[in-house]
Amino acid sequence: MDLDAYVAEHNAEWLRLDQLSRGARLTAEQSDELMMLYQRAATHLAVVRSRMPDPLLVARLSQLVLRARSAITGTTRTSPRQFVRFFTHTFPATVYQAWPWWTGVIASFVLIGGGLIWFVAAHPATQLALMSPEQIEALVNQDFEAYYSEYAAQNFFLRVWTNNAFVAAQALIGGVLVLPTLYVLWQNILNLGITGGVMVGNDGADTFFLLIAPHGLLELTAVFVASGVGLRIGWSWIAPGPALTRGQSLAAAARSGAMVAMGLVAVLFVSGLIEGFVTPFLPAPLAITIGAFVWVGFLAYVVILGRRAIAEGETGDLTADVR
Repeated sequence: MDLDAYVAEHNAEWLRLDQLSRGARLTAEQSDELMMLYQRAATHLAVVRSRMPDPLLVARLSQLVLRARSAITGTTRTSPRQFVRFFTHTFPATVYQAWPWWTGVIASFVLIGGGLIWFVAAHPATQLALMSPEQIEALVNQDFEAYYSEYAAQNFFLRVWTNNAFVAAQALIGGVLVLPTLYVLWQNILNLGITGGVMVGNDGADTFFLLIAPHGLLELTAVFVASGVGLRIGWSWIAPGPALTRGQSLAAAARSGAMVAMGLVAVLFVSGLIEGFVTPFLPAPLAITIGAFVWVGFLAYVVILGRRAIAEGETGDLTADVR
């Protein structure tokens, strides 16, 4: 199939569709023409993707089809009231609904992670099997503390925010298949357990806990919430209940999970600010106080506003029009 010939044959239709999709007011005849050209362009996009997936042409047609679809169906704009309601009702209600899952994740993480730290700290031979003596000395005396001052504060903040958001996204999305979320949690437990065990076993416990506590309380809680919600999504199709099919149950849980994902972006933004601008610069007691205050505030926010929103009928799912 000749790509150039295909473009030459249909380019006039695409230009006309682009013109119509940008029009503010269309006559009945123009609306019918828009619908017809939109359907044809969608078919052209499918053909190009399957037979000759040129990136530039795929991008052009994808943008054209999306713009035309928006012109046909209209767009839903988020009002300031909807934005506020998301943080006062939807997000806290959804997190509160999933509390058995993420509190279970917290309990398991603390139990297994704490046990791993104790085991590594109590067995020098295990430490030497994992790291050389030089690596252990560098970690305890320099590297762990230097990590928090290696970059400029604003760069470090953005680095940890994006990294933590990526980890939380993996934990939440992977919950559909269950095992990927468990793998993400295990990787974090392993990293924390080994690092913490080496630090604790070599007189670096104060450095370890004083540096990780200010931001770690909120940061890890956000990852635990993402993991718990992800596992809840996975369980929704494993045991959907008597009233829903597996597909319906999965769709509802996934939509609620998307609400949690958007809210956690803001939560991880706050934890990133603490890690970038509080942990490295303020005295440890003050930094821990700030971190603990923010963490308790988040838990209170979820419990108080979440319970209130549920009592008012909030389900955490999207409304029918947005759905």
